[in-house]
Amino acid sequence: MAVKPTKPADYKEVNYTSARWELLRELRGEAAWVMSALDVFHLLSITHGSLARGDVKKGSDVDVFIGEVQNSFLVEAALEKAGVPVNSRRIVQATPTYAMKAHIEVSERITVTFPLMEMRTVEREFYRFGGETDLRQLKENVRVPGVDKRLMLIEPTKTGHVESSVIGKEQTAAKVLGVSAETVRDRVHTLMKRDRTGRTGVFIKKELTPDETFELALKKLADLNPAVRRRMKK
Repeated sequence: MAVKPTKPADYKEVNYTSARWELLRELRGEAAWVMSALDVFHLLSITHGSLARGDVKKGSDVDVFIGEVQNSFLVEAALEKAGVPVNSRRIVQATPTYAMKAHIEVSERITVTFPLMEMRTVEREFYRFGGETDLRQLKENVRVPGVDKRLMLIEPTKTGHVESSVIGKEQTAAKVLGVSAETVRDRVHTLMKRDRTGRTGVFIKKELTPDETFELALKKLADLNPAVRRRMKK
């Protein structure tokens, strides 16, 4: 069932069970394993979403993101040296205006992502909007505020978190999250539209063959698709 935005009046305090704390430790341990492998090669990464906020549940993913354009060979070499498996690789572009990203699937719930072209500020702040933590913060058990798919601002507490809607409170949420008000308004608009019209999929999703690099696959897409070439120029 799709997660829907929540009414602005909604506010509540949530206390975590011991099982939820244990799941958080388990998932963060998996993220730290992958992020440590990248760190050896000086590839700075973050994990984002519920893993950064702490409000994980059964089925939560471990999403690791490298915030800068990288040589894909270096990323894959870092994972290989640490024994982190690469089960599949794909290029994904959400819309024609968004940067293309490389997605490396480590397991059913662990993915490493990095941009293949420069991202706009609002794209980069998407991760901070949802909450992001780096490797040091993971090791120090730091949790950060962020907004979930219901458009609820999750603010960690010692026993769990408090949550409140950001709808109509975009400026306040932007200050709490340390992002621009434009980013908050963009995410609110996108998720509210998705709630009304349903998920429309992604613009491009291309699986790589074993002998393809991300850079070669991107060039092939650019040669065939004018929209990709335009985004690359931007």
